[in-house]
Amino acid sequence: MLSYAARRTLGAVPRVLLVSVLLFLLLQLPAGGPADVFAADPTASPEAIQRIEELWGLNRPVHEQYLAWLGNMVQGDWGFSFSQRRPARAVVMERLGNTLWLTGGALLVGLVFGVGLGVATAATRRRAPKAALQLLSVVGMSVPTFWSGTLVLLYFGVHLGWIPSGGMGTIGEAFSLPDLLRHLAAPAIVLGSVYVAQWSRFVHAGLEETMREDYVRTARAKGRHRWALLMRHAFPNTAITLLTVLGLELPRLVAGAMVTEVVFAWPGLGRLLTESLLGRDYPVVMAALMLLVLLVIVANVATDLAYGLLDPRVRYG
Repeated sequence: MLSYAARRTLGAVPRVLLVSVLLFLLLQLPAGGPADVFAADPTASPEAIQRIEELWGLNRPVHEQYLAWLGNMVQGDWGFSFSQRRPARAVVMERLGNTLWLTGGALLVGLVFGVGLGVATAATRRRAPKAALQLLSVVGMSVPTFWSGTLVLLYFGVHLGWIPSGGMGTIGEAFSLPDLLRHLAAPAIVLGSVYVAQWSRFVHAGLEETMREDYVRTARAKGRHRWALLMRHAFPNTAITLLTVLGLELPRLVAGAMVTEVVFAWPGLGRLLTESLLGRDYPVVMAALMLLVLLVIVANVATDLAYGLLDPRVRYG
């Protein structure tokens, strides 16, 4: 298994390099650059701006800038933040944990409620719960997170005062886990609601299909209860397919977290990226994007390895 993980990781290196080239070139396309931020200062002289460009290598050809950036990135030097005047690595890493809290909470909400609703509706033969699940799926997957997040924040936060209006902690109070969870609940539910709608319908359809298999019919003929058939015979096969869908949805989950962070003022990588793009802080933008790419690749490798835990027939050659 370890050799398989090593091969998958090494095989991802060319893709990471290709993504880094594309991102670096895309950041060169917009007009202006970091030096223009200083040029907007009326006290900045042309000589000072020229020295800034020479100091940061902004006057060099694009391919030389990329090779220099790549060499420094491999050595652990992710650049220097223009706006915060400190290493970009430190800026990004202090926001990474906040994003993991949000994505982890949304993933937990999606799995618990999505799988629960899917199993519950598959266990009943009544049409009303199944129709309600289909309606919930359509609405949940159609409503964008920035719109639902804004509505939740305005109604439950501003109007009713049930949830905090933003951030990840109460201003003026010491850090505590209950206070963090109180601030985390609303953005995690908003972000996870999309996956509750999607995964509940997926689990329901997978269980309904598996329940028509011959080995399940044989177990039913032996007198097994419907719940036992679902959880012992049908759900393990559906869980393997759900794991595949989960691995494919991780990039979308990270992208949704970025939007949710901006709506709820959650100090994570998404909000950092927005602020850095507006401030043309390109080293921080590149560092944050590359870190997200690496996290997605690691998550995909971990998903592949998890197949062996759910299905003993899987072998890693």
